[in-house]
Amino acid sequence: MNGVIVAFGGALGALLRWGTVQVVAEPLGTLCVNVIGSFLIGLGFVAVSSEDPRWHLFLITGLLGGFTTFSAFSLDALKLLEAGKLSAAFGYAAGSVLLSLAAAAFAIWIARSIWT
Repeated sequence: MNGVIVAFGGALGALLRWGTVQVVAEPLGTLCVNVIGSFLIGLGFVAVSSEDPRWHLFLITGLLGGFTTFSAFSLDALKLLEAGKLSAAFGYAAGSVLLSLAAAAFAIWIARSIWT
């Protein structure tokens, strides 16, 4: 049942992301999604922390995970900061951004070398 809850939330989140980017063109639409998602995951994390765990699965993992995984990244970095693990938080943030950019660039290079 938990998988269905996550899947339903994820489907709604993906539709919301798509709709947002249709209204606000990329890359500004993507920036809006990431910032809004990060804000909402902060609210949601606090709001549903003591509620039924299914709300966490639906809202945090599903809806906001489908809307933007950047929100989950933001929450993970903030948890490290709140735990006083400053170097781990900044290393995680820098590593996530730089490694993700490098992975996307590498994938584009591979794909272009194969298909073009």
